[in-house]
Amino acid sequence: MRKHVISCAVLLLAVAGGLSPALGLTREELIAKIQAAGYAQVSDIKSTAEGTTAKAMKDGKEVRLVIDSSGQIKQQK
Repeated sequence: MRKHVISCAVLLLAVAGGLSPALGLTREELIAKIQAAGYAQVSDIKSTAEGTTAKAMKDGKEVRLVIDSSGQIKQQK
């Protein structure tokens, strides 16, 4: 349990410092990757147990995305 708490703290510090755990990308690089996948207005980037999450727009609708540790972008339902 203690290792998990420490890991979460390190992860939060990395995200607060502008780094995304998904592939070690910076916030700007992650936004560019999401935009290259066809999404716009990327916002609310957070690190969660699922991976890195974000909100974005696609086809006029707001969607929630999860970017896993391998960099795959998945749209939540």
